[in-house]
Amino acid sequence: MQCVRKVLEDLYWVGGEDRKIKLFENIFPIQNGVSYNSYLLMDEKVVLLDTVDYSVGKQFLENIEYVLNGKEIDYLIVNHMEPDHASIIEELVHKFPSMKLIGNILTVKMLKQFFNFDVDSRVEVVKENDTLNTGKHKLRFVFAQMVHWPEVMVTYDEYSKTLFSADAFGTFGALNGKLFTNEAHFEKEYIEEARRYYTNIVGKYGVQVQNLLKKASTLEINTICPLHGPIWKEGFEYILDKYDKWSKYEPEEKAVLIVYSSVYGNTENVANILANYLNEKGIENIKVYDSSNIDSSYLVAESFRCSNIVVCSTTYNMGIYPKLEQYLQDIKRMNLQNRTVSIIENATWAPGISKNIKAIFGEMKNMNILDETISVKSSLKKDELQSLYAIGDCIINSL
Repeated sequence: MQCVRKVLEDLYWVGGEDRKIKLFENIFPIQNGVSYNSYLLMDEKVVLLDTVDYSVGKQFLENIEYVLNGKEIDYLIVNHMEPDHASIIEELVHKFPSMKLIGNILTVKMLKQFFNFDVDSRVEVVKENDTLNTGKHKLRFVFAQMVHWPEVMVTYDEYSKTLFSADAFGTFGALNGKLFTNEAHFEKEYIEEARRYYTNIVGKYGVQVQNLLKKASTLEINTICPLHGPIWKEGFEYILDKYDKWSKYEPEEKAVLIVYSSVYGNTENVANILANYLNEKGIENIKVYDSSNIDSSYLVAESFRCSNIVVCSTTYNMGIYPKLEQYLQDIKRMNLQNRTVSIIENATWAPGISKNIKAIFGEMKNMNILDETISVKSSLKKDELQSLYAIGDCIINSL
């Protein structure tokens, strides 16, 4: 049975939702599933914009058959070749023998890498700002390389002023019957997962996202249709501001993120005492995380949100605790910049790992590493409290 929603007068959402999936891209845990969005434009020429993951392929095919009602698809626009949006392409090629695929030169290369059909005979290659007239709609193709694959483009409908934004402006999380952001209460229900989606998947490519934002600023946009998550029909300023900050690596909020590793609770105690001190001094925007009990993707997202990062690591095999080191390598890999950092080490018998942590931050751009620090030997002693409070005072001053 079909599951279809009308987006605009002749535009339909024909995607699917997967709540069985545990790991997105087989790495990022998602508790609330994910949507795979595909859009069918019923103009004089029928246009399908992207497809879906194989996991929802049956539902997708039922959806498009229902909307088509016996018609054929004239064009399939391939904005993004990642298999969660493209794995059904070959089946559609066989199902609709006259259907043409629209993509750029890198799309063609990837189609040949993924599939075995005669790609050259089916593809119409487009360049930046080429257009396709489908009747009353005029679709313009805007390249968005490395947001977050090299072949990515977005499609702008000049008639309805709709931007089909590929993976940009997407989020983890199934739709739960709420197709539009105002229905979904995006700022309350989706923003944390949108941040985690962006920072872990697209976060490395801030320069490229800025390039796309500049292109988008020249367009009059009434609707944004992403490939994951709800559709934007209003409140664009909210998500555009988030993307602008994230892609410039500017802190989203003046906030303190404390990430610790602790085997027997002593380093955890240091983190909690510091958090209590900061709160008593009037700093309320504080989050404390045990790096062993949370996936690193959540910590990456929080690092993009917060202005200040405090790392409290126990020494493990004469090095940084592995789970915490993974987090540090992840934020470095995602190109995090422009943060104020404090470092606390706990070394029962092998001090010095603060230098290892500092070295990792030193490989990142514009990280202000505060001088105040402390090396705890096993458990925090009463005469060390003032040194810990001094770290807190430095954090407060930096805020």
